[in-house]
Amino acid sequence: MRILNICAYSWQTGGPPKIIFDHTQVALELGHQVDILSPISPGETPYTVPNGARLILCQRTPGISRFFREFSIELYQYLRRHVREYDVIHCHGLWHFGTLSPFLLDRSVAKIITIHGVLDRWVYAHNNWKKRLMDTVAQKEFLRRADLVQINNTDEQADVLRYLGWQHPNVVIIPNGVPLSDFTELPPKGQFRAKYGLPDDKKMVLFMSRLNAKKGLDLLLPGFHAYVTQHPDAVLVLAGSDDGYEAEVRRFVEQHALQESIRVVGMLTGDDKKAALADADLFTLPSYSEGFSMAVLEAMAAGTPALVSDRVGFGEVIREHNAAGLIELTSEGVRAGLELMLGDAARRERVSRNATLLVQTRYDIKIVARQLLNEYAKIVIAKT
Repeated sequence: MRILNICAYSWQTGGPPKIIFDHTQVALELGHQVDILSPISPGETPYTVPNGARLILCQRTPGISRFFREFSIELYQYLRRHVREYDVIHCHGLWHFGTLSPFLLDRSVAKIITIHGVLDRWVYAHNNWKKRLMDTVAQKEFLRRADLVQINNTDEQADVLRYLGWQHPNVVIIPNGVPLSDFTELPPKGQFRAKYGLPDDKKMVLFMSRLNAKKGLDLLLPGFHAYVTQHPDAVLVLAGSDDGYEAEVRRFVEQHALQESIRVVGMLTGDDKKAALADADLFTLPSYSEGFSMAVLEAMAAGTPALVSDRVGFGEVIREHNAAGLIELTSEGVRAGLELMLGDAARRERVSRNATLLVQTRYDIKIVARQLLNEYAKIVIAKT
């Protein structure tokens, strides 16, 4: 099949580029052709492209893209010339120009939309006026016209129903996956601590995600502050690119004189990311909303015990398999969760084992990517 993914494919975007990268590697191994079409702005760094795939970058249109961030005349022109060269066009997310454009130009090519958690009540409430405007103009109608809507969990199924007001006939639940081979060998313990000057005698709590309000940093910071006041043998590492919340983080650290207890290290990639996971005593993500958190999956694959909210995209599965500590979304809930997990090494070891087994059996990328490719094939056949 000839597959086109449309997404803001940059390091600044977050999870979707990583998801596309991993799925593309499997698709290429199985003989498919994959292109990635992405709007880009000056200063953005494109995400890594798998060998054999093609990345087509289109400049965001100045002026309009200040208000409608993904707007790109170049992207529209590319699609107008090439849309019918593909068997499948896979749009990632809602309310951006790349998700709308294929529907404006064509009715014959199979089109898939992955929701990526953006219909969650918490997410939908933000920038609501822009979303309602686009809903009125086109988005709801184009989602109805999608040949397939991919969601990650049953919560998203309810979100789609609530959003459309009726049950879309072609919705499939396929979770995110992670390449287990990426975490077979981790850097030696101590490497990350040495590089960033972190003491060996303190328990390391790792937050690794964009510094964004929805990630629960407003709960994590006071919760950790309360914990470390009673247990000074801990350090919180905040690893991620700034997505609107770094200034607030730094204000909190300075206000409470926590420079030795909370470290902001920026976005980590490659071996640095793996070294952080290897050194961490606990990974945490008290997020208000995730489609299906890649960061949590990667921590689990690396064997790092996790403490997360049940809003990370697969909270019920985590609870069923005791694959992480689950916390109440309050600062006191964070503090209590840290007490429970950091105070019990046997518990951390147990949830780590359970998590690794869960990823191996359910979330290996080779399993979930084949599921998605099979769904592609079904809709392509149905369209012919």
